[in-house]
Amino acid sequence: MLKSSGSPTFNPSAEETLYNKTTLKNGIRIVTETIPYVRSVSVGVWANVGSRDENPDQNGITHFLEHMVFKGTKKRSIREIARSIESRGGYLNAFTTKENTCFYARILDTNLAQTVDVLSDLVRNATFKHDEMEKEKLVVLEELKSSEDDPEDVVHEYFERALFPNHSLGLPIIGCERNLMNFQRTHLRTHVASHYSPGNIVIAAAGNVDHPKLVNLTEKCFSGMSKRVDERERKAPSSSGDQPTKLNYTKKIHQAHICMGRRAYSAKHKQRYPLLLLNTLLGEGMSSRLYQSVREQNGLAYSIYSFVNLLSDTGIFGTYVATDEKNVENAIDLIFKELKKLRSKPVAKAELDRTKSQIKGTMMLGLENMSGRMMRLGSSEMVFEKYVPIQTVLDNIDRVTVENIHQVAEELFVDDQFSTVTIRPS
Repeated sequence: MLKSSGSPTFNPSAEETLYNKTTLKNGIRIVTETIPYVRSVSVGVWANVGSRDENPDQNGITHFLEHMVFKGTKKRSIREIARSIESRGGYLNAFTTKENTCFYARILDTNLAQTVDVLSDLVRNATFKHDEMEKEKLVVLEELKSSEDDPEDVVHEYFERALFPNHSLGLPIIGCERNLMNFQRTHLRTHVASHYSPGNIVIAAAGNVDHPKLVNLTEKCFSGMSKRVDERERKAPSSSGDQPTKLNYTKKIHQAHICMGRRAYSAKHKQRYPLLLLNTLLGEGMSSRLYQSVREQNGLAYSIYSFVNLLSDTGIFGTYVATDEKNVENAIDLIFKELKKLRSKPVAKAELDRTKSQIKGTMMLGLENMSGRMMRLGSSEMVFEKYVPIQTVLDNIDRVTVENIHQVAEELFVDDQFSTVTIRPS
């Protein structure tokens, strides 16, 4: 149902009854959101380990491990893993971020038991055979080459390195060729033993899922994992990375690619909601200020946007544009001009209201996808160790004022505090 203002609304009490959480004796957490009117379930096994938990010599091992679990377990061959879910019409995959790894599947609700068994098998019983490791290194190497062929990927990687110098957050998730070729079975075994403890694991599921049944399945499939304390302590980035820098690179490309921005707020910061709204009105979608100014009014770019990355103890705000080399300075000037407008003059309430409707509508549409719901469940448990109802998020968005937006713009959008990374045609 929609209110007359066009803002999405929910029945909070009905939503809360859909959510359940159980913590097993060994520390594994199980979170579910039951949607009884669908026939699918999305299940994810989340591990609290990402590329920020690596040192330079290990960089890329978390991502490589994510690949290697699909290359055979004690119970299943490579082909059996692939067929285990796909033969039932489902989908099996995984991803690695700066802070988390997730192995997930979307399946029919009748295949829940089989899916939990497969996911637990991947996480617990991967064999890491030498021959398969050597073949998969070549696969990841091709993935690395593909990323290096994409200047948009490269400029974002260089931008993160500039914001977090001498810190693991500045390392690329995929790693580098030298490390990749040096990884051995013992390295993967040690990485699993160090980071895949029960207290670091969350099982998240959304869709037509019965919570007690999933708890029983998890107990059965993960019962052999004994409770132990992870003594790892993530090192927060130092303030030295706040120093702005300007870096220029060249590459055999046709356009110049530019990332500008700075460190921003963490996922728990009280100003995260004003920042998300500010980012949306500035650089998300065709109606955003950057799109209208740089592309529509001046014709300087095909691709132009801003972005926010909220991490557990820090964050990133940035802008990206790809343009002809002769237009680099003009594009940068236009971006700074839009940032200056937001610092010098509060946004109109009508524009803020439109932005609120845009971001809430996007969230509402995402809720129609069970995988999206599962991702929200898992990441919320990883960051906040609790469920944040969607109505709470919508209420927090509605509470953002023009003054809040202006305060964040004044604090963050300072020209001489921005780092700029440019890749130009060689």
